[in-house]
Amino acid sequence: VQLQASGGGLVQTGDSLRLSCVASEDAFSWYVMGWFRQAPGKEREFVAAITWDSATTYYTDAVKGRFTISRDNSKSAVYLQMNNLQPADTALYYCARGPRGSHDEEGLEYHVRRGSFGPWGQGTLVTVSS
Repeated sequence: VQLQASGGGLVQTGDSLRLSCVASEDAFSWYVMGWFRQAPGKEREFVAAITWDSATTYYTDAVKGRFTISRDNSKSAVYLQMNNLQPADTALYYCARGPRGSHDEEGLEYHVRRGSFGPWGQGTLVTVSS
């Protein structure tokens, strides 16, 4: 599968952005999808995940209440709506395919910790100026 992320840009503190990721795979709807980010000089970190049926989402604490992950299986796309952006959100954002099947929030957390995501898209850069 190939994952193409887009929607990044240079914004100011408090602004919003919507990232999109389109998958080339017909079986997109079978999988959990996730967003990750990597800030300059830091390791890649988890941001958000969503199950195949959008029934369950899971977020890292740093973005809860500000970011919303969603998907449209008919378009093989996953989105990340980012509101009230802060300089700490500056990073290269990647989408990735997760495990198949249904998972509750605990299950998503387990798979994030286990590293059950991949392959990865090429990333889209989000820069938030103060």
